[in-house]
Amino acid sequence: MFSDRTDWKLAPNRFTQALGEVRASGAKILDLTASNPTRVGLRYDEQAILDALASPRSIDYDPQSKGLRKAREAVAAYYRDEHDVRGLNPEQLILTTSTSEGYSYVFRLLCNPGDELLVPKPSYPLFEFLGELEDVKLAPYPLIYDHGWQMDFPSLEKVVTKRTRGVVVVHPNNPTGSYVQLHEQEFLNRLCQEHELALIADEVFLDYSHDKAPARSFAANQELLTFTLSGISKISALPQMKVAWIAVSAKLVSGASAAEPPAKSGLARPSASVTTVLVPSRRASRMV
Repeated sequence: MFSDRTDWKLAPNRFTQALGEVRASGAKILDLTASNPTRVGLRYDEQAILDALASPRSIDYDPQSKGLRKAREAVAAYYRDEHDVRGLNPEQLILTTSTSEGYSYVFRLLCNPGDELLVPKPSYPLFEFLGELEDVKLAPYPLIYDHGWQMDFPSLEKVVTKRTRGVVVVHPNNPTGSYVQLHEQEFLNRLCQEHELALIADEVFLDYSHDKAPARSFAANQELLTFTLSGISKISALPQMKVAWIAVSAKLVSGASAAEPPAKSGLARPSASVTTVLVPSRRASRMV
């Protein structure tokens, strides 16, 4: 009855079964995998949050294809004030209900069925499901540990094929906690330029650096077409607040205009033109 793309193995694994048995026994468990910030003793400014939700402005319906302009201005201000990203125009931002939805838009923009995206390994297990839902093949590239986690450049170059459309980085990575270093970003820029690939950066945990120093954001990357994904749920430790965004940055082609056709798969389009293409794909996905 259902499509092959949803033929996932849903049976509980041995770890889940063992955990269920321990919980059923009534034993006290110290869960080191707890990831719900609202249930681990963090203090929130509850009144400020509730007052914002009770604002009369929430009653007004103001549909804007990229999301409310004021909200996009606030996101641009966040990048300027927190990560020193200057010149990010609100028109380069598209609001989504989650980063997963953002991935869906970007995957569909870049890839035809069967095309490939390169993803780090180890990394976020949700990628597998997102790729299958969008009919995109995910090709892993290894992260290696040698005095810290880092990209294996030779292995990354080997997995690029004629059907590769982009490279995904998680900055910082889940579960290793490692950030993409500057020399790694420079390598990625050269690799993507050589093969005409897009760069997709997941930065939902960008603000959680171990040394509390501001981390560099890919939203400032002007060397090639770059999609930077983030959202309120992780930044504010409020997973129930489903507001996320895609920040699009790109190097303008000399003499090009937003009306000109792409050189290959949309990868040479100026960022303003790319966001224009993303909007109708967003509408179409919501009609399904």
